[in-house]
Amino acid sequence: MIVTLIIACEIGFWVLLAAGLAFRYLLRMPGTGMALLLCEPLLEVVLLVVTALDLKNGADPSGKHGLAALYIGYTVGHGHRTVKWLDGHAAHRLAGAPKPTGPPRHGMARALHEGKVWLGTLLAAAVATGLLQLAMWYVDDPSRTGSLESWQSVAWRAAGIHGLIALSYAIWPKKAPATAPPAPSAKHLPAEEDARR
Repeated sequence: MIVTLIIACEIGFWVLLAAGLAFRYLLRMPGTGMALLLCEPLLEVVLLVVTALDLKNGADPSGKHGLAALYIGYTVGHGHRTVKWLDGHAAHRLAGAPKPTGPPRHGMARALHEGKVWLGTLLAAAVATGLLQLAMWYVDDPSRTGSLESWQSVAWRAAGIHGLIALSYAIWPKKAPATAPPAPSAKHLPAEEDARR
């Protein structure tokens, strides 16, 4: 049931997002659209409550509970950035707002951007770890909570891998493509060209 609820929450996230943007920009009802967008966190609250009830009713902690914690953590760490990015594009396409600027593509500016995205992954790992720890304390039986502890490791491995990728942008910054040199004007033609003329 938990896995089904995670899938339902993911679908619900995109449905609420689409509905919120449609109300804001297509139906010109920004208040209703914002209210729908603010309902997004309720999906995670529902998932958290159902997961806790599942454990309270005697379910053995398993991968589904770990996956639920990771999903909630990811939404906390990256959900706002995702909604903001899509809102900017919707405003551009549907309401004539300026096109949102994308992330920097080169140099240290790109490295800083990647570092900020990685901070979202760190937050996601911290939230997931905290939720899993609360679940382990709630169950209070180390013989049954090994799978939850392993999901904590998964969260930090993912954060570590993402951190290495983000760090690579600082160590090996991507260089901007070289601009083509301007074509020589008639005043600066080589000597042989002048002779031909």
